[in-house]
Amino acid sequence: MQYPEWIWHNGEIKPWAEATTHVMAHALHYGSSVFEGIRCYRTPDGPAIFRLSDHNRRLHASAKIHDFAIPYSLDELNAATREVLRRNRLDAAYIRPVAFRGLGGFGLTAETPIEVSIGAWPWGTYLGEGVLESGIDACVSSWQRFAPNTIPAGAKAGGNYLSGQLVAREARRLGFGEGIALASTGLLSEGAGENLFLVFDGVLHTPPVSAALLNGITRHSLIVLARQAGLEVVERDMPREYLYLCDELFMCGTAAEITPIRSVDGRQVGEGRAGPVTRRLQELFFGLFDGRTPDVHGWLERV
Repeated sequence: MQYPEWIWHNGEIKPWAEATTHVMAHALHYGSSVFEGIRCYRTPDGPAIFRLSDHNRRLHASAKIHDFAIPYSLDELNAATREVLRRNRLDAAYIRPVAFRGLGGFGLTAETPIEVSIGAWPWGTYLGEGVLESGIDACVSSWQRFAPNTIPAGAKAGGNYLSGQLVAREARRLGFGEGIALASTGLLSEGAGENLFLVFDGVLHTPPVSAALLNGITRHSLIVLARQAGLEVVERDMPREYLYLCDELFMCGTAAEITPIRSVDGRQVGEGRAGPVTRRLQELFFGLFDGRTPDVHGWLERV
């Protein structure tokens, strides 16, 4: 990977190679970090960051859940994000803010400085070129999501993604494009790092936030766009076999955007390609960035 030239680290723009922390930093040993994934898109009016403020609000919320405060305000984080994009001359990018416990005392409850970095780099389709059109083959993972009141799924925390790594790496080892995890109840949860939508008879169904999943910003955006377009959306618990019986199935997230799933565990989903509801949501979502879909919610924040 060719790294960008500049990164924002602890209040300063620095050369990428100089944004370092100590190998004994708390987060490296205990997973005490929170982060976001954000995308900047090219639009007819110049580069725009999708729901920047909502992402950085969630960053603060994730830190609050894990009992630390980020030492930069929402406005400061937003300004730093824009500066990183400008300094690296990026008009389309993936953006990664991360806040973590740095070097201080030792032990689980040690008080440490809180470090914050924001990086940005060009990143295409997360699950592979062409998958937004052709879809992927997925599998149900042998790894389940954590049970309620163990690890809070509502925080986008680094430690949570150990679960996602197990799900994703198992799927890749078995030759699938991505894995799907069940909750501790045995009901549907989410992908390794993506939310799920199933379509039955033109109606969108998605697991509830109580199913050990992150309430994704892309997930919320699609629910809003779908309802505005007259599509019914139902949040409900669903068993594993519904993955095999639905008419359409797709994953969504900042990195994955809207990725159709053409088969699960070797069983074809619907017609084995993106269906009409999936394509309609792709049109509405990507239309935000080329002007086809009016940005009535102010989701596009200009660089």
